[in-house]
Amino acid sequence: MELLSKTIREINGLDEESMRLARQRSDNLIKPPGSLGALEEAVVKLAGIYREPIPSPGEKVVMVMAGDHGVVAEGVSAFPQEVTPQMVMGFLNGQAGINVLSRHAGAKVVITDVGMASPPIEHPGLNNCRVKNGTDNMAQGPAMSREEAAQAIEVGIRLVQEQIDQGARMVATGDMGIGNTTPSTAILAAISGIPVEEITGRGTGLDDRGLKLKQEVIKKALALNKPDPQDGLDVLAKVGGLEIGALAGVVLGAAARRIPVVIDGLISGAAALIAKTIAPQSVDYMLPSHLSQEPGHKLVLQQLGLKPLLHLDMRLGEGTGAAIAFMVFDAAMKCHAQMPTFAEAGVTNKE
Repeated sequence: MELLSKTIREINGLDEESMRLARQRSDNLIKPPGSLGALEEAVVKLAGIYREPIPSPGEKVVMVMAGDHGVVAEGVSAFPQEVTPQMVMGFLNGQAGINVLSRHAGAKVVITDVGMASPPIEHPGLNNCRVKNGTDNMAQGPAMSREEAAQAIEVGIRLVQEQIDQGARMVATGDMGIGNTTPSTAILAAISGIPVEEITGRGTGLDDRGLKLKQEVIKKALALNKPDPQDGLDVLAKVGGLEIGALAGVVLGAAARRIPVVIDGLISGAAALIAKTIAPQSVDYMLPSHLSQEPGHKLVLQQLGLKPLLHLDMRLGEGTGAAIAFMVFDAAMKCHAQMPTFAEAGVTNKE
């Protein structure tokens, strides 16, 4: 856990002076103060992250982590587990939603196997960083050991910092793993204390009977494993997922390098909650994207103190909402940099 401990120590707060200067400039651009709404809020936060009063767009990367879940054996998913590697091949072939939207946003997609249960895929575009062949069934015991949870987080830290070393200026979290709304909901319930019935969604399309079963499985896993809500690593190990751990590592690794992380939907949000529990200051480096149809996602964002930028009724995952949000953050920075102030434009300001 040496890399994890080192990374946590390197996470510091936002640069208040850059934020003050960014806010001052924003208030003096040729528009009424605050009239660009969330774009202005975003650019001030980005100024604090980058330590630049006028931040600029740069290379964008979506970190897609894949893993499987032993709890699928309980019947919590409408899709079979073999869909995970099939979809990963779709990512590798550039065919999936995240590929299309990332191309549109000018973003790179980095795909990693952190813990699929299928035989390893040999492909030059895939990072094979498998910690184990899927998690164990959390309804029967811990999903993984504490050591395996730390290994998964360190996969994310290492890979995102490699991308940052290569020039990444903004990253996003994406996921693939059949059944992963179940551990994500369990993580939210464990950390927030919100009743399972209030936050459990239908995932990839469960009927009423399937939804009830999913709720009972999550409650059973929480009662059996008793995750400590103050210990993010314990929650991850007992009721989490390997790809969720790697995404938490992406958040922590980027925060340590002062790079913003755009958070996608429920699974990415659960990973962000793990990161926050491990290193509370990491929230300063998180940017919201959209509000998922999954009922738990709104509550995840509330736990993180983030307001969604977009309301598109999406629930695909993969990082798709975050890829769209990339374009909004680029627009925010371009407005901030390219619009003149009243004084620069020779426009009369309000009295």
